[in-house]
Amino acid sequence: MSSPKVMATTLNSEHKRSQSLSGQFDEEYAFPKHLIPEVLSDDSKIPLVIVACGSYSPITYLHLRMFEMAKDHFMEKNEYELLAGYYSPVSDAYMKEGLAKAKDRVKMCQLAVESTSDWLMVDSWESRQCSYQRTAVVLDHFDEHLNQINGGIATKSGERRKIKIMLLAGGDLIASFGHPGVWTPNDLHHIVGRYGCVIIERTGTDVYGFLLSHDILYQHRMNVIVIKQLIHNDISSTKIRLFVKRGMSIKYLLPNPVIDYIYEHRLYLPS
Repeated sequence: MSSPKVMATTLNSEHKRSQSLSGQFDEEYAFPKHLIPEVLSDDSKIPLVIVACGSYSPITYLHLRMFEMAKDHFMEKNEYELLAGYYSPVSDAYMKEGLAKAKDRVKMCQLAVESTSDWLMVDSWESRQCSYQRTAVVLDHFDEHLNQINGGIATKSGERRKIKIMLLAGGDLIASFGHPGVWTPNDLHHIVGRYGCVIIERTGTDVYGFLLSHDILYQHRMNVIVIKQLIHNDISSTKIRLFVKRGMSIKYLLPNPVIDYIYEHRLYLPS
């Protein structure tokens, strides 16, 4: 296996080669950091940012709830200071069935967080890429902007501290870690070992059992946080798209501004 230094260098090189942006966005790209505080509130805590990658076609209340469940966990455990959360929608190159255009998915995510949250942001970098970006590369992108370009976060003592970045994911995504050919071992070591995962365990899944059986996840188990979903929620983007296609109501399943955007732009209707 490649060393972490070599792995990081390789991923950073691929990051640089992927800078060809798609032309469907009206505005130039800028990394969003307006909700990140300038100074750490408690110097004894580890500054943390969590990132969720996905299609978000469309974003639902479940996607929003995942961040709130993570926030509750970190407030209770008192080890980390959660600074912000980010959605990173995939690019059109993902070619998944039912995938709306990247600019529409980014806009729906922005409408969702602007109308419901004061700590969540949407980063459009991954969405703008002309080729599919591996999750390891996306996390490197956040590390570059938060820690290399921005220099981390200031402490009350005047020092600057590196921000820890973790991937936020549902138990279904983590289960895919065990599917042959889906994730390379090097990428898994990079994602879980270098950054870490916050896993929302859905009802009926056994994430702990999976961690025990998966060699790489077990090796980095101290960098994996599992959060139980106390209220069952099975809202899915797939169901939302089907409801729109069949002319059924999607009210109370996602924020009203997102619903309005879907109808205004006639997304997910039969072609």
